[in-house]
Parts: sequence; C-alpha cells; structure tokens
Amino acid sequence: MSKIPIALQLYTVRDETAKDFKGTVRKVAQMGYAGVEFAGTGGLSAQEMKDLLAETKLKPAGNHVGLGPLETELEQVISFQKAIGNRFVGIPALPGEMRNPSGFRKAAAAMNRIGAELKKAGLVLYYHNHNFEFDVVQGERGIDILLKETDPDLVKFQCDVYWAYYAGEDPAAFIRAHAGRFPLIHLKDMAITGDQRTFTEVGEGVLDFQAIFAASESQGVEWYIVEQDICARPSLESARISLQNLKKWGKA
Repeated sequence: MSKIPIALQLYTVRDETAKDFKGTVRKVAQMGYAGVEFAGTGGLSAQEMKDLLAETKLKPAGNHVGLGPLETELEQVISFQKAIGNRFVGIPALPGEMRNPSGFRKAAAAMNRIGAELKKAGLVLYYHNHNFEFDVVQGERGIDILLKETDPDLVKFQCDVYWAYYAGEDPAAFIRAHAGRFPLIHLKDMAITGDQRTFTEVGEGVLDFQAIFAASESQGVEWYIVEQDICARPSLESARISLQNLKKWGKA
C-alpha cells in the first residue's frame, strides 16, 4: 500500500502565520510535510497562493472555509480553490445557535445543496467534528443527524480523532462504523494529567494511532492531517515532533 500523505493544518502554527504566512509555510515544507490544510489564507491572492505552493512543492490537503461563506460566497470560494489546486473544502464547525437537532437538520440540508454545487465543480465538501456533535441534545446526537441526513456522494467528513475520543468515542470504531465517509483524518493526540485533558504532539499522548491508521486506511483515507489546537512548546517545534513520530511509525 502506498503511504498516505501527511499535511499540517496551519491552525497549529497560527501564531507564526500571523507574523509571516509565506515564511511559515516554507518552514512547514522544509520539515518534510507533503501538504497543508488551510484555516485562513493569510490574505494571499489565489495566484500568490498557487505560486507559494509551487515553490514549496506542498499540496493543498483541504481548506476550512465555514458554512457562512459557502452559503453566501460559493462562486468566489470555488474559484479560489480551483485556482490553487485544492479539492477538499471544509466546514470547521457549526455556530452555537445551530447546535441542536433542528439546527443540525438545517445544516445537513445546506450541506447537501453546497456539496452538490462543489461536486459539479470537481470539488468535495467535508465537515470537521469537535466534541459537541456527540452530545445528546433533545434525545439526539448531532453527529448522527449529519451522517444520516447528508448524501454520502455529496458530503464527506473529517474525523478529528482527539475530539471524538474526548466525547467518549473510540475513534477507530467510529471511523469503521461509517466507512467511506472519511477521506481526511485529523491526527491529534491527548495528554491526560489527573482529570485534565489537553493537546499534545501526535505520538506523545494516549490515543491508539495504530488502530486509527488501520481503520482509516481500510475505508479510503486520502490525507492524514496533523493538528494541535494549543501547543505547550513553540508551535513549529510541536509540528516537527508530530511529523518525527509519524516517520518513526513509517507513516511519513
């Protein structure tokens, strides 16, 4: 089996990209990452971003855009993604007022509509989970509504294994239960001290990544994407440690 490429979600190094977007992306490439997932594009034009990716030889693994822009600026979003060669277009979360069964159903309907338009353009819509989608609200879980009420041909998911685990799920079992829905997997690890749970570098915490890899690859994952929401070390150093551990496992 060919190796699954490893990208970095640039949210991990947002303190650095805020100071020097292009320079930070260059450093990510120098570490050995194969791609980047965007959460904001540093104010770069499509041509500037295309040039930066060509220079660094990084591939775009995805772009967290959000439901709002996808509903109100879809043509512009499609144009930008196609120009930079990005295929996966993501919703990073839902706003607080939608985090109930009725809101999840509205979101699912919107995602089907948006997903159909993106598919026509040769792009793929995906939704990224946190932990709130696993909460039972009015007798239902948002994640179940989204998975059930979205068309698998139009809407994919990005399993964030940290947040699934945080919510009490076995990430590997969750991926297996909905095989085929997860072209993107967020690799993120958890450190536990007493009753405190926090983020740590991939391979430095408690998640069972070998089981996650097996489940992900059996259902067709296309990218593994490292993300760390909060870093105790300098963020670029955390990104480097995660990649080093993935290399030790033969994954990068």
